Amino acid sequence: MVTSISPATPVRAADSDLVELSATAAVAAMRNGNIKAEDYAKALLDRAQQLASLNAFRILDRETVLEAAHSADRQRVSGSQLGTVHGLPIPIKDSVNTKALPTSNGTRALANFKPKDDAAVLKPLFAQGAILMGKTNLHELSFGWTSNNAVFGPVHNPYDPTRVPGGSSGGSGAAVAARVAPLAIGEDTLGSIRNPSSNCGLAGFRPTFGRYPDAGIMPLTENKFDQVGPLARTVEDLVLFDDVLVPNSRPIAAPSLREVRVGVSRGFLMSGLDPEVERVSKEALEKLRSAGVTLVEAELPEPIPTALQIAITIIRYETMPSIANFLRKEGTGLAFDQMLEQAGQSMQAVLRAAVMPPGRPTREAYEAMLEQRERLKSAIRRYFEENGILVLAFPATRTPPPKIGEERSISGGRRCQ
Repeated sequence: MVTSISPATPVRAADSDLVELSATAAVAAMRNGNIKAEDYAKALLDRAQQLASLNAFRILDRETVLEAAHSADRQRVSGSQLGTVHGLPIPIKDSVNTKALPTSNGTRALANFKPKDDAAVLKPLFAQGAILMGKTNLHELSFGWTSNNAVFGPVHNPYDPTRVPGGSSGGSGAAVAARVAPLAIGEDTLGSIRNPSSNCGLAGFRPTFGRYPDAGIMPLTENKFDQVGPLARTVEDLVLFDDVLVPNSRPIAAPSLREVRVGVSRGFLMSGLDPEVERVSKEALEKLRSAGVTLVEAELPEPIPTALQIAITIIRYETMPSIANFLRKEGTGLAFDQMLEQAGQSMQAVLRAAVMPPGRPTREAYEAMLEQRERLKSAIRRYFEENGILVLAFPATRTPPPKIGEERSISGGRRCQ
């Protein structure tokens, strides 16, 4: 199985291993003329057609993608300057605005909504040669972790189609894991990149809030948690994505593992795990230790273990006004209540109970959590500084992905860290 290719390696246009290429390898090969962008796009589109039963995509316009790839080939032949992601088809979560394709946010009322402009995160990618491959299916309104969408159907996990891929960016995760594309765009408010990355065996990057622009994405909060980011099969491809979005940053270089200190909280973050998740997590930590990493065992101090409660309270309070403001600013012609009336019954029930009165948190509870959030950020900063750690390692989910239709309610629970 081919998983990478050097820039000098010639590749036959019909080579079935094209779908195994990383984004970095594919772009290098297309820029050097070793493969045609049109052949590469066709291989990915054929793969998507073969695996259409995964329901990873809500919209996939084959002819438009092939036309864009053909244009990329003409650009290379003409000797024009080529972009960093020249010819790379990228699936985009259907909560990220695209003017060429409708953006539904996974809900019926917005199924035909055509944004006036592309989301801010897409503009530098398109300017550097990326191709809009299609819009990926997701958990309705990004408000959940399964991607079992009652309106457009559930997304299936490529490794076990009876199970969920995680969410809310489940379609993006499934597409990358299934070799339909090497890199896709998701969006994360409370685990929506991290969860499908974990459930689909991928590398996902939920960056520090504000690293990438979020204009043109329906938020669940007011400038606090919602953050767009990539999912890929290799960390190298995450770096490729970041290089396009943050071109003036210092080049990202891997440090010596013997210089890396990784924090481990075996009490809070490593307790209550499914036996299989626990086994895999312990094996991963031992691999890090064997590679030279220093594991620093240090339990999380208060108030860090209350982070989930803090985040959920803030999200529940801000979701309704955040969505309502987005609907108004984007000119959808819909109010929040009108949109909700057309949502799936399960999503209607969840939102009515969680983000609308009387279930919506009180203003007092919300303000108390905002104060706790500030203390939480200071506690996390001290925890890293006092223990001299670079990162904190723990499983993104406590259980394997549940079977579709059998998933229990996990919003507010401890399934996601």
